[in-house]
Amino acid sequence: MPGGNELLGSRIIHSVTVGLVVCAAVLAVATVYGAVWRRRSGVLRARNGSRRDNRRGAVVTGAQLGRPLGPRATLVQFSSTFCAPCRATRQILSDVARMVDGVAHVDIDAESHLGLVRELGIVSTPTVLVLGADGLIMRRATGQPRKADVIAAVGGVVRAELTGAAGMSQRGDSRRAPT
Repeated sequence: MPGGNELLGSRIIHSVTVGLVVCAAVLAVATVYGAVWRRRSGVLRARNGSRRDNRRGAVVTGAQLGRPLGPRATLVQFSSTFCAPCRATRQILSDVARMVDGVAHVDIDAESHLGLVRELGIVSTPTVLVLGADGLIMRRATGQPRKADVIAAVGGVVRAELTGAAGMSQRGDSRRAPT
């Protein structure tokens, strides 16, 4: 019966074709996701300054970190023991803190500070927070940031502190978070 073999052959060809199309679609989606993830990893994003969301515009104190905040800015890194990019990130942040007067670097073991991790919405390591002198989170990055991006973020925070301090002294406003 030649018709039965032809029918079976066309079903096999159809099944293989559908399988290849599904495989190609999965590869395309994975490629797009990987490209987006790689582009966003390590990018220091500005926070919106709203104190309603405890992750955006939150104030972090020196008491929470176990060390005093830097007089101009603080680079906070959440890391874990087995995180390879954390070591490189630690080196970048330490270098920047040594380069810029008044900038402190604090490395927090995420596993030992789970309360703070939950409060700030830290979901992966390394996560870097750039704090202003008052402890306000100004920038945030998940993943290893580039050194140039960290320098630019610190520069922006220091400039904002300088212009904000000038504006506050003219208004007589001197609100600061406790350290």
